[in-house]
Amino acid sequence: MISDIAAWLFALFVIDPLQAEISAHLERANAPVAAIQQSRQCVESHGPRLLQRAGEEPGWAVATAVSFAVGWISPVQLLDEGDPNCSTIIKVFQIENDQVNGA
Repeated sequence: MISDIAAWLFALFVIDPLQAEISAHLERANAPVAAIQQSRQCVESHGPRLLQRAGEEPGWAVATAVSFAVGWISPVQLLDEGDPNCSTIIKVFQIENDQVNGA
């Protein structure tokens, strides 16, 4: 029961905003359609894994949701850098982060 609630809250406060943030970053970067499709595949493949972990580890789910909501962790930290479908969106986030930090 608690694990179901943790997974639901995680989806509400992390997965849904993550998808919205990825879409916003891709729009600002004027990413090609292929990059948008790859990012969707990334979230589609890693979202269920994150939800499963949230259900199995409610403490992790709450800590991650709070950290994500207040900006302590980047969306990149929730994605698998080894997944080719995630590499494009990770690069977009890193480029934007570098631009914000003046690198």
